[in-house]
Amino acid sequence: MKAPGLTPQALLMLIGVAFMFGANHVAARVAFDHGLDVVTAVTVRSLGTAAVVAALVPWRKAALKLSARQGKAMALIVVLVAIQSLTLYAAVARIPVGLALLTFNLYSLTAVLWSLLVYRSKPDRAVLKATPVIFLGLALALDVTGAASGLDLSTQWSRLSTGVALALAAALSFGLVLALTEHEVGTIDGRFRTLLTLGSVGVLTLLFGQAQGGLYWPNAQDAYVGWWGLALLTLFYGSAFTLLFTILPRLGVVGNSPIMNLEPVAALLMAWGLLGQQLALMQCLGAVLVVAAVVGLGLSKRAA
Repeated sequence: MKAPGLTPQALLMLIGVAFMFGANHVAARVAFDHGLDVVTAVTVRSLGTAAVVAALVPWRKAALKLSARQGKAMALIVVLVAIQSLTLYAAVARIPVGLALLTFNLYSLTAVLWSLLVYRSKPDRAVLKATPVIFLGLALALDVTGAASGLDLSTQWSRLSTGVALALAAALSFGLVLALTEHEVGTIDGRFRTLLTLGSVGVLTLLFGQAQGGLYWPNAQDAYVGWWGLALLTLFYGSAFTLLFTILPRLGVVGNSPIMNLEPVAALLMAWGLLGQQLALMQCLGAVLVVAAVVGLGLSKRAA
């Protein structure tokens, strides 16, 4: 069945949410550059967003029930989302924001891979067609040979390897989250899933941070910039999630719209304008190729 078309209001709202998610990562990079710890950022962001969702979303007792199987799946999802959040922010702290998010966008493929491995769900033909295009675009965007950046291969990968590996770990973790959500907890109210996941992730990372010696706040000479970064990343992330589960459902829009894949493009633009993170023309073309392929893949699924 073909999904209904988007209204102009819903389209603008989705684009706004994608830009807010991208802005969250740009603000995070600013905060990390001024002494904020990744664990601290995830803790504040998760607990802050969970508090907002809990306060603004009307709850019904029927929506708050979990079976034993769903409870086990949710526990695994919480751990995976914590890993995804930590590794993605760690990637953002090490490589250009847009490249980290483009690499993370491979979660659309890793979700298919996990579904195949765990649930024996065969991938759609559209996925098989999109995969080589996505990898080609990612290779161009990352400038894997260093040619666009004027660097030799070893120098280029000494700069990118750790960040790319962390972003790939985030994509693998989130892909499994999507597979588990579809097959195990898809019937649970999405708002409750979000509240339970983010609240639990916040507590988990808080405990982890305390075990590692405590949370680390902005401490650079101009630490106020880091504090602004922390405040903005929490604001943007919390606002985007709140819109996903309050306003957008009323407009007949689900949160996994392919338009949400505009986040890396938004991050690239903002990182270029605010952080001075420039990419070569070939890298920009690769980024466009990745986003176009992922959006096309999402649209093909909605039309099925």
